[in-house]
Amino acid sequence: MVRVWLLLVPLLATLLAAPPAPARAAGSVLVMNSNDATLSVIDLASQRELRRIPALREPHHWALTPDGQDLLVGDSAGNILLVLDPASFEVRRYIPVSDPYQLGFSPNGKFLVVNSLNRAQVDIYESGSYRLLKRFPLASKPSHMAFTPDGSAVYISLQGSDKLAAIDLRTMEVLWTTAVGRTPAGVLWLNGRVLVADMGSEDIAMVNPANGSVERTIHAGKGAHQLFLSPDGTRLYVNNRLDYNSVIALDPVSFVVLHRYKVPGSPDDTAFAPDGRLWITLRLANKVAVLDPLSGKTEMIDAGRSPHGIFLNAQAALPASVAVR
Repeated sequence: MVRVWLLLVPLLATLLAAPPAPARAAGSVLVMNSNDATLSVIDLASQRELRRIPALREPHHWALTPDGQDLLVGDSAGNILLVLDPASFEVRRYIPVSDPYQLGFSPNGKFLVVNSLNRAQVDIYESGSYRLLKRFPLASKPSHMAFTPDGSAVYISLQGSDKLAAIDLRTMEVLWTTAVGRTPAGVLWLNGRVLVADMGSEDIAMVNPANGSVERTIHAGKGAHQLFLSPDGTRLYVNNRLDYNSVIALDPVSFVVLHRYKVPGSPDDTAFAPDGRLWITLRLANKVAVLDPLSGKTEMIDAGRSPHGIFLNAQAALPASVAVR
């Protein structure tokens, strides 16, 4: 017995000296299930789906109001914005809006821009009052957007015409429209340039915001769809939805590929958790992937059909009384 104890002493010492595993942050995640007309509520720490909130017809994307008080979810086929409490996800009210597919507030907080994919229009609303200020007919399929840091202009990808449009939000005029590649999707402002992911090719177009000229193309992967800069600004993540079914990490200055992660299921939108992991919607798998960029390991969480937009709030834990679905 003494011998056994002596053998266990080094093991116990090692276990006691090992640092505890970091606790996962409390909070909640909201996933827009486009083909289910529902919103999945997932607990951030346990990674369990807690419940589903009914939408009207087809929720896709979201925008947080400049004051952080309301979370807007666009239900495009339902022609409404759902106004939610960003902590509890309680639906507060509905705002009638024409085909709100993609939406975003300008960085200066003045405008809400809404892309109507199916109606080939971009609407500019006054922030707060949600009064329609101007409608731009833009052919065809306006999908994603990015703003200048000062909120003076917005750049819209036009999936159906292989172009990118620039709108001056001060004069409310279209500055230019230019060809950027096949089926452009995700748009990102980075280091004074506009990056556009071309879903119909394997490239990212780097566009001069002043005149719309394509200065460079960057290889990404087939079905390059969305672009996300990590919170610390050290990695540019690109979600490739087709053959590679991959998420790649690029250096945001040199655009050298730092890592390629296999994430099957058509990765689409991404949210960043405080622990450094990426929460990624998988449109064809009906799941959310949780990717650890250090180990490359991926965990899967069930969601509704065709999960699309994803919002992560690490500041507010859901009430303990919420029933597990």
